[in-house]
Amino acid sequence: MLTPAGFCQNPDCTTQLFFESNDGESRHIAEMAHIIAANDKGPRADANVTPADRGAYDNLILLCANCHTKIDKAPDDFPDETIRAWKNDRAEALQRLFGVPLLQQRCEVLSFISPIMEENKVVLDTYGPGSDAKFDPESDIPAVWRVKMLRVIIPNNKRIIACLERNHELMTKPELKTLQAFRQHTQDLIERHLEGATGGQRYPATMNQMMQDD
Repeated sequence: MLTPAGFCQNPDCTTQLFFESNDGESRHIAEMAHIIAANDKGPRADANVTPADRGAYDNLILLCANCHTKIDKAPDDFPDETIRAWKNDRAEALQRLFGVPLLQQRCEVLSFISPIMEENKVVLDTYGPGSDAKFDPESDIPAVWRVKMLRVIIPNNKRIIACLERNHELMTKPELKTLQAFRQHTQDLIERHLEGATGGQRYPATMNQMMQDD
């Protein structure tokens, strides 16, 4: 059975967005689509939506090229309510896939996210831009880093976000703010590694204290 991770977010589409080519490189055919158009003349345009909100995570959905073209060529057939429902349904499916529990105590949330965050740290220290491999011009670590980003770090980040969102009532106001920054950081990672974007929100250091009580 197909899982919701790694596939076009149109529920009627089973196109896999990520694959490994014959040369061992990680490839993708994913496109980041706007639900409300990025400008006033695009599909599903709404002049009342601010430029900042048009570029926000909540207004973006990951689709294959065919579905991206389809929703933009026939916007009347695919209103924003329909596309948002696709995204919400996929988010709920990811929660089920990740086995995100509804917890009763902050320490339980910490126990859930800690090993995931530790795995990310090990991958970052071993393969990331700050690792010793960057000094070796013949190293294949940069290619491995890209694969690890797409297959480990980004999915792990999504799992962390899903857990914190489901248990948000246990979080403090500063932690909720950190979660927003972490969500944006993850979205920027996706755009950088899928679309070649540059810059973006850095990893919020306050994530390292998430759900930790002094």
